[in-house]
Amino acid sequence: MNEDFVIENKVAKSGLITIDLEKIAGDFTVKELDLKQFLYMELLLKEKDFREALSQHDWTQYTDCVLAVHCSTDAIIASWAYMLVVTHAAGYAKDIVSGSPQEVYKTMYLSALNQHDWTQYERKRIIIKGCSDRSIPAAAYAYATRRLIPVADRIMYGEACSFVPVWRKPRS
Repeated sequence: MNEDFVIENKVAKSGLITIDLEKIAGDFTVKELDLKQFLYMELLLKEKDFREALSQHDWTQYTDCVLAVHCSTDAIIASWAYMLVVTHAAGYAKDIVSGSPQEVYKTMYLSALNQHDWTQYERKRIIIKGCSDRSIPAAAYAYATRRLIPVADRIMYGEACSFVPVWRKPRS
């Protein structure tokens, strides 16, 4: 065997920067509270019964979680109902958002991405990581792309070994 043979890591030398949207969003767990369980005949919210049910509800199950508060029926829920839920859950949940779990994931990702410093990618070749442990909302990929276009030279999707070109800064 030739001792001059050296394996070269071309990916490391490529200057590609991988952005992991899951890491930017951070670790969070979403639990849902469906107001359907508090409705009379799954249609009507009675204030007195609702207040009583909220006082009996086990709020500790939402400790350190993001609580998604929504109603899965077509009932019209008054705004004050969501406000009452917040007053009970605030001491337990990390955050409380009105919406389905999917909407809450989207909200959490967009909030984290909005706070991210995109200027660090100035004139860089960027790969937005495509695989992750949890499902990342399409809106997060769209938002990241929108924020990268003014600063990056190239935007790709996937992994360094296998990527899809998405955008390239036009040559002047």
